[in-house]
Amino acid sequence: MKKKLLGIVMACMMATVAGCGGASGESAQPASTTDEAAAEAPAGDASGKVWKIATDTSFKPFEYTDDSGNFVGIDMDILAAIAEDQGFKYEMQVLGWDASIAACQAGQADGMIAGASITDERKESGWIFSDGYYDANQSMAVEASSDITGFDGLSGKSVAVKTGTMSASYAESLADQYGFTVTYFEDSPTMYQAVVGGQVAATFDDTPIMAANIKDSGLSMKIVDGTGNDPAQYGFAIFNADNQELVDLFNKGLANIKANGKYDEIVAKYLGE
Repeated sequence: MKKKLLGIVMACMMATVAGCGGASGESAQPASTTDEAAAEAPAGDASGKVWKIATDTSFKPFEYTDDSGNFVGIDMDILAAIAEDQGFKYEMQVLGWDASIAACQAGQADGMIAGASITDERKESGWIFSDGYYDANQSMAVEASSDITGFDGLSGKSVAVKTGTMSASYAESLADQYGFTVTYFEDSPTMYQAVVGGQVAATFDDTPIMAANIKDSGLSMKIVDGTGNDPAQYGFAIFNADNQELVDLFNKGLANIKANGKYDEIVAKYLGE
């Protein structure tokens, strides 16, 4: 009897290990994952599919690690609420902005949620977006004691941007007119420190991101009035039309959580709106 029980236990363990690995026994891409998200989402998908969703590492208040070491944010809560509403399972892959795009393009992730602005340029290059879930614009911030009051004060100076973002495109569109150079960074916290430390004169980033970081982290920075562009919506994205089902699920769930008040509750939790 003990041998039979041991055999059953071993079979279950082997099945569990097989389910966690990649194809042909390959190990999963090294990255932080939110296992709780996959575990807690209801089993509404009869096929048992677990969608792999990539995200940035730090884009507060949309995705970031809190003081307790938990990966949280508006995007994380919206995705969790939509998964619960639509009954699908997912696994988070915390990779970073560029790596998330690359993982989706390579088929290592099914979709991406990382405060990605919906633009025609991105659509033309292969991004397939959901309905918009948040309106945001980009603006410029400087060190708190800086005397720069607008773009005119940037002549001959360098500004920081995050590679491949709308804020980078915004800065690039102004660089020649105002005579500044653009320096690229992989994440927002690093470029903020470049501003505070004086390595660059200013930074361009999504306005709610900078506002949240200045408020919550006590960064010695200030957003310069009058430097914002027109707002654009954030969207969930896929890069393979075969995953259209995931976008459809997202859109249906988003409409439902907006209708039942859950969406407003999530935004208020992080932004107080």
